Amino acid sequence: MCKLNPRIDFVFKKLFGTEESKDILIDLINSVVSEADRVSDIDIRNPYNEKQFLKDKMSVLDIKAYSVEGKWYNIEMQVLPEDSFAKRSLYYWGRVYTEQLEEGAPYSLLTKTVCINILNFEQLKEEPDYHNVYKVQNVKSNSELLDELEIHFIELRKYDENLADSLNTALGRWVHFLKLAGMYDDDSMPEQLKEIPSFRKAMHLLERLSASKEERVLYDDRMKWLRDVTSSLETMERRGLAEGLAKGLEMGKEQTKRDNALRMLRKGMSVPDVADYVDLPEDEVARLAEELR
Repeated sequence: MCKLNPRIDFVFKKLFGTEESKDILIDLINSVVSEADRVSDIDIRNPYNEKQFLKDKMSVLDIKAYSVEGKWYNIEMQVLPEDSFAKRSLYYWGRVYTEQLEEGAPYSLLTKTVCINILNFEQLKEEPDYHNVYKVQNVKSNSELLDELEIHFIELRKYDENLADSLNTALGRWVHFLKLAGMYDDDSMPEQLKEIPSFRKAMHLLERLSASKEERVLYDDRMKWLRDVTSSLETMERRGLAEGLAKGLEMGKEQTKRDNALRMLRKGMSVPDVADYVDLPEDEVARLAEELR
C-alpha cells in the first residue's frame, strides 16, 4: 500500500492538527522552539474540519494552538513555492498576535506568538541551514526589542538525511519523518524514530489514513488540484519567459537601429536619409541628432 504523503497540507493537518494527535503536535513544536518556549499542553484553536476543507480548497491549512504557558503557535506545511511567502508569514504572525486582544484591552495582555513554517521548497537561498529563526533585533547591537515575534523557516530540501548525525536532534528526526515516512513501516523505521512514542503514533496514524478509502479519495483529489496548480504556474512561467525573450529581442533590434542612426548622424548624414535607412521615425532620429549637439 502506498502511503499518503505527510507533506501534503491536509494530511499534515490531520496528522498534527486534531485532538487525537495533540501529543504529536506538542512534540513537533518542542523540537523547533527554544527550551523557554516549549509547551506542556496546548489547545488547538482551529482543528481540521473536513467539510470546510472540501468547501474551500484554496484555504490555508495552518494549525493555530494556544499553550497552557500562555503563548500562541501557528504551524503551516507549505508544498508549493510562493514568491511572497515571507510576507505572508509575517501577515499570519500579525493576525494571530493582534487577534489576542479584545476591543479596549491593554497591550500588556499580548503574549509571544511563534510561527513555524515547514516548506517543501527553498525559500531562503542565502541560508545554507535548513532551520532559520527570525526575530526583532537592533541592527547594531543585535539586542532584542522584545521577545514577542519569532518566525521559523524549516526548508525540507536543505535537510540531508544521509549525514551521520541527521537523526541526532529532535527536529532532524521530524524532518526525516516528513521527508521519508512513505518509505517506512513499523519494522523498517530507523531505530532513532521507532524508540520514540510520538513517531510510532504518527506512523500508525499515517498508515490508518493511507488505508482509508475516504481519505484516499480526498488525497487523490488534493494531488490532482496541486498538479493542476503546478502545471498552470509552469505554463505561465514558460509564457512569461517567451514573452520576455520576444520583448528583449525587439528592444535589442530597436537599440541597434538607434546605435546605427547615431553613427550615421556623426558622419553628417541628414535626418531624413538616416530615418529612411535605419527604419526609424524621423522625429526620433531628430531627437537623436539633438542629443549629439
